[in-house]
Amino acid sequence: MALLFLLTTFAEVMMLMCEGKTVNGFFSSDLARQRGGQQVAKFLFHGTNALLSCQIGNKTVAVDKDAKLYLFHEQDWLKLQKETEGVNCLVKFSEARLTISLDEVENNQTISQFLRPQAWCIVYADKMTCLEDEEDRRGTEGLVAKAIKFQLLLLNPDAANNPLDHFSAEESGLHDFYFLLVLAYFVVACIYTQPIWRSIKKGGPMHTVLKVLSIGLLLQAGAAFTNYMHLSRYSVDGIGTPLLGSLAELCDMVSQIQMLYMLLSLCMGWTLGRMGRTQSRLLQWDSTPTSTAIAIVAVITQGCILWFLCHPALVATSMMFAEYQREKIIIIAVTLCQSISMVILYRLFISRSLYWEVSSLSSVTLPLTMSSGYRSRYSSS
Repeated sequence: MALLFLLTTFAEVMMLMCEGKTVNGFFSSDLARQRGGQQVAKFLFHGTNALLSCQIGNKTVAVDKDAKLYLFHEQDWLKLQKETEGVNCLVKFSEARLTISLDEVENNQTISQFLRPQAWCIVYADKMTCLEDEEDRRGTEGLVAKAIKFQLLLLNPDAANNPLDHFSAEESGLHDFYFLLVLAYFVVACIYTQPIWRSIKKGGPMHTVLKVLSIGLLLQAGAAFTNYMHLSRYSVDGIGTPLLGSLAELCDMVSQIQMLYMLLSLCMGWTLGRMGRTQSRLLQWDSTPTSTAIAIVAVITQGCILWFLCHPALVATSMMFAEYQREKIIIIAVTLCQSISMVILYRLFISRSLYWEVSSLSSVTLPLTMSSGYRSRYSSS
């Protein structure tokens, strides 16, 4: 029983991780009976040679159980799950679009071409799944306890129309996008790293804000690079490196917090006059109620416009496209908006830094400036 519990728990975890395109785990008769079918994966097939391939570890047990994979359109499966009480179990599985009998060690199924990509739910069931009578269940405990180890490959056609692409329709193109983004970051870094470093090294009123902006940019570039590494591995095995994907999300989140902190600092009175005592420390601001209220309003306005508002605005815009394209459009557009806003802010702060540098230099070197030394000389005469 303990072994059965562990296998059931592992199968539940695998069901929660059904976004993977190479799924390894165990088919559980007990879980399939409890849930009215064990959902194993979801995938958006497209093209003419999409392929589902399922390899099992114990053919004899699968044959004895009459194990099958059922393919439902996602909307059909969700509807059937909501209507479980009113739908007979056997009738539910009879409505599957495709049925694959797991009677071989390797079972392959070509998915037909559609006018547009379709989201499919892959569900496991066997002859014990729909047993409701206690008498019918007797004598099946031993067979139920035998889980079937499996590996499920979900593949779309690649550029050569061969079923080798692990990316589903809503993910296709993201790998190339992150490659181009990383390449752009590398080229920009080669061109602008030295001028930016010189600006930071010179000090001045924009010294700290350039450092904060640079850290945010590095975090954003790190998120793009880790996403690219994850998707590169994903394109090979359909699993990738989930830790890198989580790290990319963390870097992006910290970068956004960094940007919010910088905008808040600027709106709270972090001005040229305060640089003398705050340049060597973190950004600081006045904390009077009036300045705080003004800063909050200003940050909300600037952060929605420049950074954070782009996400809900793009979500609304993406509703004009097909459902399978929306998430991809949002990811690409938000990333580009954040990168462009970084460039705009860099140009702004570097130009302000140069303006301050020229102004400071002119106050000392130009003969007609009204510096304190000249004013004192004129007043004494």
